[in-house]
Amino acid sequence: MRLPVIRGLIRRRILVNFRADPDAVQRLLPTPFRPKLHAGHAIVGVCLIRLEQIRPAGLPAFLGIASENAAHRIAVVWEDEAGPAQEGVFIPRRDTGSRLNHLAGGRVFPGEHHFANFAVTDHEGTIDFAMRSEDGRVAVGLRGRESAAWPATSCFASLTESSRFFEAGSLGYSVTRDPSRLDGLRLAAQHWQVHPLAVEQIESSYFADAALFPPGSIEFDHALIMRDIPHEWHGAADLRCASASVACE
Repeated sequence: MRLPVIRGLIRRRILVNFRADPDAVQRLLPTPFRPKLHAGHAIVGVCLIRLEQIRPAGLPAFLGIASENAAHRIAVVWEDEAGPAQEGVFIPRRDTGSRLNHLAGGRVFPGEHHFANFAVTDHEGTIDFAMRSEDGRVAVGLRGRESAAWPATSCFASLTESSRFFEAGSLGYSVTRDPSRLDGLRLAAQHWQVHPLAVEQIESSYFADAALFPPGSIEFDHALIMRDIPHEWHGAADLRCASASVACE
């Protein structure tokens, strides 16, 4: 049985965002998803998140666990047979530094996690982040610093515009061992406040894979950071995939 509610603190969450060719992204998506577009671009990225005090709702915070995690994501929209159009994120890959998350993900709570090694330095607004999965398939590297300036090269006109786009993507669907089933998980943040993160270096082997993103089909756009956000994770109903995709394998 899956726990209905998981409670904790988002100590640090970085959203590293890329703009991509919608046709290239559509090929990675299982039915019923379509890319959620902004200024004509599909928006993909990786969420790098440190969670603390994670425990079932009702238990005291001191019993909670902490972990570093990474989730590669694609902003999507789809039609629900039982209701209106919806939006959220499709998550083809989750990685975690917690053995518990690795073992329990997809069993006790939604979202299967690959185990990975993380090395993170977060000091006076400057962050050095490195992750390499134990299976050797995914690596992420980031160096950035908190900033008040919005990058002129972004396809988003302002921080406010970007914040609204990503706040709407609270519902995520993750791949599972069953290629026809996606695990659903919704983030309920007590408040939503993001700031620009000026990125000096970014590497993602997933987005650099030419088999998934042909040359010229993807480009770094901007990054956001949020800190110290009380939150809950709520399980959502599974979603059945009508077809598999490259990203589901």
